Formats: sequence, structure tokens, C-alpha cells
Amino acid sequence: MQKMFAPERRQIILEKLNKHQRVTVKELSREINVSEATLRMDLTKMEEDGLLQRTHGGAISIQNTDPETSFFTREKKNKSEKSAIAKKALELIADGQCIMLDASSTALELARILKEKSIRLTVVTSGINTALELHEHPDMTVILLGGIVKRGSYSLEGSLGIQILKQINIDLMFTSANGFSFEAGLTDFSVYEVELKKAMVHAAKKVVALLDHSKINKNSIASFASLDEIDILITDYAMPDSELKALKRQNIEVLIAPTDE
Repeated sequence: MQKMFAPERRQIILEKLNKHQRVTVKELSREINVSEATLRMDLTKMEEDGLLQRTHGGAISIQNTDPETSFFTREKKNKSEKSAIAKKALELIADGQCIMLDASSTALELARILKEKSIRLTVVTSGINTALELHEHPDMTVILLGGIVKRGSYSLEGSLGIQILKQINIDLMFTSANGFSFEAGLTDFSVYEVELKKAMVHAAKKVVALLDHSKINKNSIASFASLDEIDILITDYAMPDSELKALKRQNIEVLIAPTDE
């Protein structure tokens, strides 16, 4: 049997968690044909990355809770930093543009700021909350991408919305991620949501990553944007010169969002 790499194993683990809400090391070992010791290391690393919760003998899904909990928990985390990042992102938006917002809590924060502005925009989004936030603005046309409603996150996933993207000229995409690293670019823990986000990235003329400090130098399961697909990175993270120079070599512009804290 061909050797399975760690990212492949962890993707399978996440898929099983999404389907069954819990997994055991013994079952995984039989199904994937990997030692229990290796799987325990996988589960420990995935818990550190916030992808699951370890239990005795296995793990449970972090989304195995009240359907509203997971999104609103993320929304409240680092709220002041997300607000500062959203305000910085607003500086990139011009009247008459077509922009795209993903279903992240940071993009939702940007939508709340846009809602109060007198500006004419077309807004394409995979976020249900984001669409609802903007749909009554008199000068905005809001396009909600089609897809499967993801439990616990108010986002859409899958390939149903990809055809719409082929018909729209998008100036800027604003997206967040579960993690960002120099090796993998922008990564997320839902392999299904990543499928749509990849198409969103490819459809946009420019991609703007909105990343608070907790996302930097962190990897998740699946990549949806490599470094050469990112144009601008907005963060509150005090990035060292070595990292700034590395991003500059990749032609990524870094904008620092000042926070009050």
C-alpha cells in the first residue's frame, strides 16, 4: 500500500469527523492502515491547530455543539484586531468596484463597516450573514454564491457556486483563513469550503488576505491560495523584517492595521 502523508491522513480524519462527529484511534488505524501511535500524534497536532477536540481513545468534532456556537465563538475572538484589519481593508475599496467577501468573521466585520458607507458596489459573497448585512444598502448589488449551507458557520461550500464566478469580473477578493504559512499559503480546515474558496481566488483580479496575529505561521489541513496568488496581506501581527522581506520577494504587499491594544 502506498505511504500516506500526514496532510492526507489528517484530511481523512476531518472528513470522518464532519460526517460522524467522532472518531476513535482504533477505527482509524484499521481504516487508514497506520499505527495508533502515528494517529495519536496526528490528533494531538490537529487539536493544537484548533481542528478537533481530543478524547480518551479518539477525538470529537469541534462543531459538535449548538449550530450557532462555532461561528459566533470565532466572531468574538480577537474582535478588536479584526475591526482594525477591516478598517484598513476599507482603504482599498473604491466606488463602482465589484468585490468578493468570503464567509469569514473578519470579512463580516468589513461588511458591517461598508454597510454604513455611501458607496456603490457589487458584492459577491459565500457568507450568508455577510449577504444579509449588506442586502438593504441602496447602492449595493449583493450576489450570494450558491452551495451547501455548512452547519455551524453560516457559509456555503461545494462547487455549485463556481459557474456564477465565471460570469463576473471581480476586482478584489477579501478572504481570511484558519492559517497562513510561507510553505502552504492560506489554509482552512474544511476541505469542502476550500473547493469553493479556490474558485473564488482564481476568479479575482486581486486577493487580499485579512489575517489577525493568531493566524500567522499556522497551518491547517487544506490550502486554497498559494503565496503567488496573494497580492496584499493585512494584519495586526508585528512581522519581523525577515518575514516582510520574504513576502516582498513574493510580491505581496503587507499592510499593518494598528490596534488600540
